[in-house]
Amino acid sequence: MRALMTFQPSSKILRFCSLALLASGILSHSLFAQGPLPDSPNLSAEPAAPVVLTPSFTETQHRFWDRQNQALFAATVVLNSADFAVTRANLQSGGQELNPVVRIFGRSTTGLAVNFVGETAGVIGISYFFHKTGHHQLERAVSVVNLGGSAFAVGYGLSHR
Repeated sequence: MRALMTFQPSSKILRFCSLALLASGILSHSLFAQGPLPDSPNLSAEPAAPVVLTPSFTETQHRFWDRQNQALFAATVVLNSADFAVTRANLQSGGQELNPVVRIFGRSTTGLAVNFVGETAGVIGISYFFHKTGHHQLERAVSVVNLGGSAFAVGYGLSHR
């Protein structure tokens, strides 16, 4: 009987969520954004010439190693190095690593160094991927988010010695 009682509330939640999803789909304006359906194509007409779209390169196009990225990557290296040093010092004085991913590598200084070098390389690699795919704001945002996380980790580590 107890198993039945735990099943009923989840059933009510599932029903409520499915009804909410259905209502949001019905009331969504994006369903009606396309307008009426076009008539069927006339198969006897000659095919239209293909349209060639050329991307317009504006000022958003830049080199990957421009000054802004160099400054962001240098700051990433500095803050990740500081995070490594503070984390290592805290672990050697009996502290505990709070990040579960870094905790796996934090058993040795070499493992901890590999983790922070990999994190820095990952930031640069993801930024390069976004640069190549034309997402230049995301390219810079990856470094900025990592800088914020590393700065918080350094501040937290220094305040909890």
